[in-house]
This record gives sequence, C-alpha cells and structure tokens, in this order.
Amino acid sequence: MVDAFGGGRPASRRRVVLVEMLLGASALLAVGVAARVLVVRNLEATNLVWNLFLAWVPFLFALAFYDGARRGASRGALVALAVGWLLFLPNAPYIVTDVKWLGAYNGGSPAYDAILIAVAAVLGLALGFVSIYLVQTVVAARYGRPAGWALAWAALVLSGVGVYLGRFQRWNSWEVLTEPTKIAGNLLQALVDPLAHARPIALSTAFAILWCAGYAAFYSTFRAQLERLSDR
Repeated sequence: MVDAFGGGRPASRRRVVLVEMLLGASALLAVGVAARVLVVRNLEATNLVWNLFLAWVPFLFALAFYDGARRGASRGALVALAVGWLLFLPNAPYIVTDVKWLGAYNGGSPAYDAILIAVAAVLGLALGFVSIYLVQTVVAARYGRPAGWALAWAALVLSGVGVYLGRFQRWNSWEVLTEPTKIAGNLLQALVDPLAHARPIALSTAFAILWCAGYAAFYSTFRAQLERLSDR
C-alpha cells in the first residue's frame, strides 16, 4: 500500500488508513460468517462475503483511477479504469438488497444474522460512496464541479438499473461485456412493456432515489474528511 498502484509515488497516508479500516471491517465480517458456518453447518450466509468482495471491485477501480489521474496516466488507461468502475459499481448498493434474507436463513440466531447483513450493507455503501467521491473528484478537477456532480448522479442512477439487472434479471456485472445483446434485450423489454415489469422497475427506481439521497447525505456529512484523502 505504500507504493499504491505503482508509479513510485507514496499513497496518501489517510487513504492507506481508510483502506486498512475497510479491510479490517471486511475481515471481521468474514470471520463472523465463518463462525456462523461452523456453528450452524450450512453455507447460506456466505453470499454476504461474496457480495462484499464484489463491492470491493469498484472501490479498487476508483482508487486506481484516482491515483492514475494524479500520476498523469494515459487517457486510454483512465477510460478503461472508469468503465470497469462503472460496470461493477452496482455491486456496492446491491448488498443492501440482501435484507431479503432476514429470517430466511436456516438455523442460527435471527439477531446475529441481522447484524451480519447490516454490517455487509454498511460496508457496501461505504465502498460505493467513497469510490464515487474519488471518481467525482478527478472529473471535477479536470472539467469543473458541475461535470463532477453530473457524473456522480449518472453513476448513482445507473446503479439503480444495475441492481434491477442483478437482483431481478440475475445478470452479473461482467456479463455486460460477454452478453451485451441479451442484457440490452432485457432492458428493451422493460422499456417497451413497463407494466409487465412494474414491480422490479418501481423498486429499482426507488432504490436509485435512495442511493442518490444516501450519497448526498454521505457527502455533506463527511465532506471535510473526504477532502483530506487527497493530502500527501
């Protein structure tokens, strides 16, 4: 972490501490899930660990994008990192939808399971919000604050679409590259006949609105701390 993503320039100490805190919290969640597996002897809650791993992917893309921009990486490299970030970003808020499993896991303590799901959801949101802030900061520095916010809001809304594709259509982020025609077909069906997909579309729209509101609250609350992430 001292020489983040190559380039020979040390990473911000505050960013290193942030990553270490998120890693530590993620490790604690994994230990909590492992303990449940050993006690209950089923693998039902392991989906939380997998979904949290996927939430880390856009965060790492955003860190690489942010540090790449600071080092003067090529436009092509930055575009590739930004695309990877956007494709995987829906995995961060997606964890919140795991509340559907409350009371559905077999065995164990409902209270303990609720804590595991809540911790996973909070970590997923934190990873997603910080990743958006990092990308927004780069765009705002290059093209102005309105462009930065436009990028942030667009990413948040598209995340709602991504949750729809993932939770209701059961697509994975990487399948945008491997099965683009089929995914486009699913979206087109929803646009052509929205009444046939009213419930998932309504839920995804509501989720996108909540995701936007959550980011606005996160930004206003932690803006001072977030700005220090760029300090060297």
